[in-house]
Amino acid sequence: MTSVAPTRREQILATAADLFAARGFHGVSVADLGAACGISGPALYKHFASKDAMLAEMLVSISERLLDVGRERVAAAGGDAGAALRALVDWHVDFALSQRSLIVVQDRDWESLPADARERVRTLQRAYVDLWAGRLRSLSPDLTLAAARARAHAVFGLINSTPHSGRLPDEEMRAMLTGMALGALGR
Repeated sequence: MTSVAPTRREQILATAADLFAARGFHGVSVADLGAACGISGPALYKHFASKDAMLAEMLVSISERLLDVGRERVAAAGGDAGAALRALVDWHVDFALSQRSLIVVQDRDWESLPADARERVRTLQRAYVDLWAGRLRSLSPDLTLAAARARAHAVFGLINSTPHSGRLPDEEMRAMLTGMALGALGR
């Protein structure tokens, strides 16, 4: 398996996510971002229109990725709702363990996100929740859509606690989070 090197834009976004997670969106200047990326602050404007645009792309793109990969995992499971749900849990745990900074940024700096980006993220998040809810309802047809969505949100809360609760090595965290998430979903 060959991995593709991240683009300069992706490198900048990853660095920004780490800085925003450590200091908050408003605690990081364009000069700080440039210095961390090895360029001048104004050189960032070659890649992004503004710091707000950087935050928007960061959170919209990860929401798109969660949904896209989630759909891929469900499709790969065929019609097996149990396998699809397990694949969704595995994917979200992988995400949480590898993207701790983005979870912190999403949680803490949500209000700094421009309104149009906030609406796009919400739309993507609703579709992701509904992807999970659909699998849950396939397994438990008596489950209402509202209850299935609530279960999905509860499991996201559990898994997304990783930046704050990850006191174990990643593989131990992975096993623990997966077991707890499947248990919370009644699997």
